[in-house]
Parts: sequence; C-alpha cells; structure tokens
Amino acid sequence: MMSKKILIIAEAGVNHNGDIKTAKKLIDMAVKAGADIVKFQTFNTNKIVTKNLVRAKYQIKLKDNNKQFDMLKKLELSKANHLRLISYCNKKNIEFLSTAFDEESFDFLISLGLKRIKVPSGEITNLPFLRHIAKFNKNVIVSTGMCTMQEVRDALKILIKYGTKKNKITLLHCTSEYPAPIKEINLNAMLTIKKELKTKVGYSDHSLGIEVSIAAAALGATIIEKHITMDKNFSGPDHSSSINFEELKLMVKSIRNIELALGDGNKKPSKSEIKNINIVRKFIVANNDIKKGEVFTYNNLTSKRCGKGISPFKLDKLIGVKSPYNFKKNSIIKIK
Repeated sequence: MMSKKILIIAEAGVNHNGDIKTAKKLIDMAVKAGADIVKFQTFNTNKIVTKNLVRAKYQIKLKDNNKQFDMLKKLELSKANHLRLISYCNKKNIEFLSTAFDEESFDFLISLGLKRIKVPSGEITNLPFLRHIAKFNKNVIVSTGMCTMQEVRDALKILIKYGTKKNKITLLHCTSEYPAPIKEINLNAMLTIKKELKTKVGYSDHSLGIEVSIAAAALGATIIEKHITMDKNFSGPDHSSSINFEELKLMVKSIRNIELALGDGNKKPSKSEIKNINIVRKFIVANNDIKKGEVFTYNNLTSKRCGKGISPFKLDKLIGVKSPYNFKKNSIIKIK
C-alpha cells in the first residue's frame, strides 16, 4: 500500500499582525519552503469574545492592555484582504486556507470556494457551530487540543450526523499551549484517535522546534500543521512559539524524506539490495575434501560467502545424500 502525500500546512495564523504586506511575506515563506497550504484565521472579534475577557497566560507578555478583545480586534483580516491573499496564493500556486471561529466567518470562507475548512480546538465543543459546518459536507480538519477522547468522539458524531461524510474528516491531535511542553505532547494519542475512531489523523504542532512534527509524520499523520513567523521576536501572541523560514524548510524536507522512507509496506528486497544478495549471503561449500559417493554430513559441509550456490536454508535436505561429485575444500556444492 503506497503512502499518500502528507499535507503540510504553514500556519500563518495571526502572525501577520494585521499587516497585509507581512501576510504576503508569510505566503512567500511557505511557498519557498515547499509547504502545500498556507493558513490564516478568519473571525469577527465581536462574535467570539466578550470585551472584558483576559488573555491566556502566554499572551499576557504583550505590552498593551490585558484584554483578548483588543488584541484580536487588531489581528482581524478584512474581507477585502482575504480576497487579496487568495489572489496572491493563486499567483504563487499554493492553497489558501483559513480557520473559521464563528458561523459568519465560516459562511464567508465557503463563499470564497475553499477546498477545505479548518475548525480550531476551541470550537470543538461548540455544538451549533459544528452542526452548521456539517451540513455543507466539506473536507473538514478539526484540531482536538484540550479535548478528552469522549469530546473528540462527540464532535465526530455531530459532524457525521448533520451531513459531513466521515472520509472527509481529519482529526488533528494537538496540545493547546504555546509553546507546548514536550513532556505533554502525548503523540501516541494521535494513534489512539486513529484506532478508536477510524478516521484520518494528523498533528497540529505548538511545540518548539520541528522534531515532533517529523515524528508525527513517521507515525502516520496525513496532515502536519505548524505556525510560522518572519521573526520570533515580533510582538504578537504566537510568534515566539512559531518556526522561522529555515526551520520550516528543514521540516518540509524531513517530512518528504519520511514519506519516501515509509514506502509501500511490502517486505521485499529493494532494487538497490538485489545486487548485494549473492555477495553478502552465504552458500553451501565443502568443509573439507569430499569424494564422489561420500555422504554429506554436518561436518563435511559448511557455508561461506562464495557468490552463488545452494542456500544454507536447504542444508538439512542435503544431509545423508551421497555426493554426486568430488569436491575440494571450499568448493561450491552442487547436485545433479
């Protein structure tokens, strides 16, 4: 069974800091590194957060006030800028994707003709939102950060019940901390999701570095998502836990090599191995001089590298057989 190409999503997210020029530079970065998709975030701040909600701990380091609303309002992409970015992605031959955080944003993305839709971890328990998404029967990628297995199971049931075919759903294991501590990644949970729910799985990586994404690819992820930034020192909620161009380039190259290494799963000699078989394997030879008519025994036969002959796997079948020829010591044994 041939392994399918792993979709690599370069998550620009809100790392454009509200600037369309920076957003385009992130697209250029994703293209140059070889990613398949560049992903942004689409939301109406008024519809997703109350004005007095404080930020998450990892967001508090920003130098303005401590309100999520004010932070997110500055990071919204206008509808006009969505169109500009899609046009730019088309020009650069990379797929545009965005995460929808509310129904209005989802409907807007649907109107733009996106091939697939992304549901963030924070919306996986949002029943009305999941029902709304499900009826469009789109290819849906769902992040499962902060979830119990039962919550993932419940979300999957809702999507299927209200119209999305199971084969169009990919569940991404995720640890929703920025950066995610390595000891809390629990990458084997991705395999548990695949085994128990029989869905396509992937990994949304918030850890520092790229090794966990590469490991996820080796374990069978069909999608890898990773935040990218022009500069980890930029002001913004996600820059410090994102990867730069060189890291993204190396991650893409490593995942592509993993794809090649995984192969088709059939155990057989590879093309490059075949030429080595007769050189490396042993064959049956005379352990000492053997006369014609003498019976082959474990003592007068042995196996050595000699380039051709009878496999030692057949040694037992030769024991007790009379030698058809005279053999000098180390001669290759052959029979009529």
